[in-house]
Amino acid sequence: MNARRPTGSGCWRESGSVRPHDRGCLVRSGRHTTLPYGEEPPDLVIGLDDVVVIDLGPLLAASETDFARTVVLGDDPVRKRLCEDLPEVFAAGREAFHAEADITGSQLHSEVKAHAAKAGWALSGWHAGRLVGAPSAANAPGTPADAYVGPGNDRPLRRTVQGGWRAHWILEIHLIDEHHGFGGSYKQLLDLV
Repeated sequence: MNARRPTGSGCWRESGSVRPHDRGCLVRSGRHTTLPYGEEPPDLVIGLDDVVVIDLGPLLAASETDFARTVVLGDDPVRKRLCEDLPEVFAAGREAFHAEADITGSQLHSEVKAHAAKAGWALSGWHAGRLVGAPSAANAPGTPADAYVGPGNDRPLRRTVQGGWRAHWILEIHLIDEHHGFGGSYKQLLDLV
């Protein structure tokens, strides 16, 4: 039977078609856009003047990846500026990655954090990306710090991983407005696109 059923995130999956580690998608709005990933907040009705984050977790060669975008409903200029700044901060992070052959996860995290602050936003969470195939929820048990673009990763991002493959990264930009209680996300592959 292929009955459709909702996941906890408000997206639909076909019963029996969800593969291990394929988390499908996550949709958040309003104050829930400031919460760290891994938390399952209760449902929240999308408002007329709101921010909505759509976060997809597709598989790429059997490894979980991430792709997220933020949309704004209504005419609030601060929310619209957030939506415009997200791809700009991502682009600045990507430029920093391409400019320095031996950039570490810690260095790239510092670059992204500085660009977020320059744009007037706080960077949410302790990391700004992860290795393709690493768990999406920060602080996943047993996942080493060098699997994240974060302050604890002093290894170069361009390296060979287990199995002899070149490491590929997802840059995850989570910006929040601490004073107004909303945020947004912009995530995609850093080095393959």
